[in-house]
Amino acid sequence: MIENQSLFEKLYHDYKTLVFNVALNYLQHVEDAEEITQDVFVKIYNSLDNFNQKSSYKTWIYRITINQCLDYIKQKNSQKRLFIFGKKSQNEQEYLNTPTFEHPGILMENKEEAAILFEVINTLTENQKTAFLLSKLDGLSNPEIADIMQLSISSVESLVFRAKASLQEKLAAKFTNYHKKK
Repeated sequence: MIENQSLFEKLYHDYKTLVFNVALNYLQHVEDAEEITQDVFVKIYNSLDNFNQKSSYKTWIYRITINQCLDYIKQKNSQKRLFIFGKKSQNEQEYLNTPTFEHPGILMENKEEAAILFEVINTLTENQKTAFLLSKLDGLSNPEIADIMQLSISSVESLVFRAKASLQEKLAAKFTNYHKKK
């Protein structure tokens, strides 16, 4: 157990920033990313004995982080749907407020454009969004992404290509409308 404790501490030290950044790219909200980061490391700690070493720790941690983010988004969306269909929360504001865009890496003057960009990224399918974020924001290679997503390299290339094409189309329309309003 002491061996696992020191391994966990090393993994936490080595990957806490990566986990936080991936979560932030998915959720665009600092507090949500912090919560996911905490959840990911609890899951890692509890699963350390079951790590099969078929992949690297980095790949394994990416997978856990992405799955936690996707689960969080699904849970949040289902809570919103429940509210819309009549089940009220103790805190109605939690569901009525539109999500804010908080990403500390975005300069203040670019926040509005970045919010539009992430709004459009969030419309991609789960696999397209994952491949795109890992490729363009995390800078991973297609073989690394294929390993993380457990897909072939050609599937990853296709997902990134389709994501870029979809984003170009949707962003062209969004920014045309955005600049007309200014």
